[in-house]
Amino acid sequence: KISSSSTAASVSTMGGSTALPQPARRIIQNFLLVWLDANIDESKEDFQNSLKHLRRIVVYITTFTDAQQCFDFLSGITKEKAFMIVSGSLGQKFVSEMEAIPQLESVYVFCGNQSYHEQWANKVPKIKGVYTKIEPICKALEIDRQRCDQAMS
Repeated sequence: KISSSSTAASVSTMGGSTALPQPARRIIQNFLLVWLDANIDESKEDFQNSLKHLRRIVVYITTFTDAQQCFDFLSGITKEKAFMIVSGSLGQKFVSEMEAIPQLESVYVFCGNQSYHEQWANKVPKIKGVYTKIEPICKALEIDRQRCDQAMS
């Protein structure tokens, strides 16, 4: 199952307010995020909250529950760089596939057992960290995005 969701950054202004709007945070344009997890449930509030956090950094987020579809999608990317969030079990199972995709810039393992998954993930160059919460992934993604922006300019 593939799900693609994108939202444009928008600025809303309140009528009659004299306060200046905060500058909008720059959102990745030449980058996309894929999220691979066999247990993604888009109806869950937890998942929706995670997406809300991620959309502050990345415009295009594509979720996958099937690893083969995910890697086929990543292999078809030619102009963009991709970032990936992957569950611990699927990340461990598909290390060689992740390493073989040149468009895949960074991988973030999102799991419930950080110490277990760090044992294998720390040996994989593309994996930037193992996380149990979405907020630290967002911070790491923001840093990687800035690094890639500088490398491309």
